Amino acid sequence: MWLEADNFTVESALEAALELQKVLAARTHRRKVMGQEVLVPGQLGEALHLPRTISRLRGKQQRLRDRGLEDFQELWPTLSEYTRQRVLDGLGWYDPKQLDWDDKRSNRRPLVDPDT
Repeated sequence: MWLEADNFTVESALEAALELQKVLAARTHRRKVMGQEVLVPGQLGEALHLPRTISRLRGKQQRLRDRGLEDFQELWPTLSEYTRQRVLDGLGWYDPKQLDWDDKRSNRRPLVDPDT
């Protein structure tokens, strides 16, 4: 993947962590409550200590923010490729090298033929 864990700053890690929290909360599963099946939101974010990481990234002390960044950098590679891609798509981040030629976000210039 083009975005490695080492490339995150405190600000970008916070953005990605917040989006990851949304992606994980959007997952639902069925559970029986008092004999009836209900859909409940996913709790993987809590299991991964995402609220603590976000709190640290928002911290006032640099030491806390650095620890939050370390936490997120350890978490990012453990996520599935699909989950990471959903987070990046949610943020609007993309790899310019993977864009199609016709994509408006691509500012690659056409190759000039030296014979013309």
